[in-house]
Amino acid sequence: MSPRRVDRAARREEILAAAVRVFASKGFAATRIEDVAAAAGVGKGSVYLYFDSRDALLDAAMEALAGASREVLARARSGAEPPLERLAELVRGVLAAATADPHLARVLLDLWSLGRRGDVDVPLDMAALYAEYREAIGALLAEAAGRGEVRDDVSPAHAAVVVGAVEGFLLQWVVDPGLPIAGMDAVVVAVCLDGLRARP
Repeated sequence: MSPRRVDRAARREEILAAAVRVFASKGFAATRIEDVAAAAGVGKGSVYLYFDSRDALLDAAMEALAGASREVLARARSGAEPPLERLAELVRGVLAAATADPHLARVLLDLWSLGRRGDVDVPLDMAALYAEYREAIGALLAEAAGRGEVRDDVSPAHAAVVVGAVEGFLLQWVVDPGLPIAGMDAVVVAVCLDGLRARP
């Protein structure tokens, strides 16, 4: 890859990261391309070289988030480890992806609110994403049940509870950034899995 091509890719990522920061601080509805340009340290015209609108910036940010989610789900579905280990890795992966960029997590909350009011056409179908997570977790729990590793009463309904525990923790963190995040993945994994395991 030529240096010029690398520079273009790096500049695009810088502009996208700046957009996410501005969306998080001002809210998507109040953000203008000029705000993104100022945050990225470039002229307004430079933003338009990479993204043709504010919506295109949002689409790119949501696609990056969706891509990270697809990777986490693919590892959970295809890994060779026992199902409960893959479930623990899925929980850790979701937490890692969400907390890697706190600004993006705040943008997602803002978009959810705007989407509920009908103010914005959110480019990420959260209901479908949650359904995918529930399906993957349900499949892992069913596999674990076949191996006798979870309690007899564990059912697909428990998948929604696992998703709720993970998302509930993330929502608290987005609303209260002072909530300690380091090492909390182990706590969330323990809460999600320990109550499901079969007792010896």
